[in-house]
Amino acid sequence: MSILFERLEMGALTLGHRVVMAPLTRLRSDAGDLPSALMRDYYDQRASDGGLIISEATPVSRQGYGYAGAPGIYDDAQIAGWRAITDAVHARGGLIALQLWHVGRQSNPALQPDGAAPVAPSAIAAHGEAYTANGPVPFTMPRALKLNEIPTIVEQFRAGAERARRAGFDGVEIHGANGYLPDQFLQDGTNHRDDAYGGPIAHRARFLLEVTEAAIGVWGADRVGVRLSPSGTYGSMHDSDPAATFGYAAERLDALGIAWLHVVEPRIKGTEEVADGVAAVAAADLRTRFRRGRIIAAGGFDGADAEAILRTGDADAVAFGRAFIANPDLPDRLRHGWPLTPYDRATFYAGDGRGYTDYPFHDGTRARTESHSTQE
Repeated sequence: MSILFERLEMGALTLGHRVVMAPLTRLRSDAGDLPSALMRDYYDQRASDGGLIISEATPVSRQGYGYAGAPGIYDDAQIAGWRAITDAVHARGGLIALQLWHVGRQSNPALQPDGAAPVAPSAIAAHGEAYTANGPVPFTMPRALKLNEIPTIVEQFRAGAERARRAGFDGVEIHGANGYLPDQFLQDGTNHRDDAYGGPIAHRARFLLEVTEAAIGVWGADRVGVRLSPSGTYGSMHDSDPAATFGYAAERLDALGIAWLHVVEPRIKGTEEVADGVAAVAAADLRTRFRRGRIIAAGGFDGADAEAILRTGDADAVAFGRAFIANPDLPDRLRHGWPLTPYDRATFYAGDGRGYTDYPFHDGTRARTESHSTQE
């Protein structure tokens, strides 16, 4: 049998197989950043017996937004919509963890409370675009967070983790990857602070570790994971010594006893690139520093690639993203060698059910697309 379909104990979670649904930003929430009935259908379709879904990135505050249409976890009013989603996934025998998100500098005043500047460890701008209801806008110059503001953001992560618990999730994942706020603190290309949160690696890792500890305080370490992208350049990210920086972070996260480390692998193809002149850091490198928990690898895998990395022991599970968008029954397709439906990139973000809940299952049906009220 393929190792992809062997059971896996991961902290307090028991996975029936090792095909994980990666966090996928789709921007289909209702007004008030409420999880929608359409979102419930989408997650319901992709749930599988024993399969783990990591939810789309979910802001812990209005300040943490860089993408209009993302569902929130910063207000009690958002709990009921998420509860409808977790209930649907659990009814299929699946598991689901909420990914906690703060974009930091990857935003624009149009998305910020009172039109304020985005925040970051240091006043260094990123290249790229945020997404408003009226379309993309450039990232703007952030302001550096004051030292006394940082505990408030840590508390927002804790409160988001608590709301996720009340919404029925099975755990949470800290989004420490892709150039968002924890990543901005961690890497020296974006963190030029000279206080307790900047300078040496131990100081730069402090924010990531504090928000992780906040989540552990709600859930226990055995239901918490962290996502890192050591070789990613998205959001103008770079570090002078990523092997040392991310090795230290992995080692400290290991000491906290978290259930999983979710590593975005360096890609030869795809959107994630490795900075010129900098050695790539992959799951294989972090495995030597993160020993107690499980490693989930992500980054453009197909079934054969996934099987290979699991057999090396460099990862324990593999997260699939774009393939899951177009193939709601992806675990079954991989198990049986059925062909995959190609995805339509034009419908990735925002919109209605097109390119979201209308992709067919292998048998040609569009099952599980009935609408459910988020108030059930």
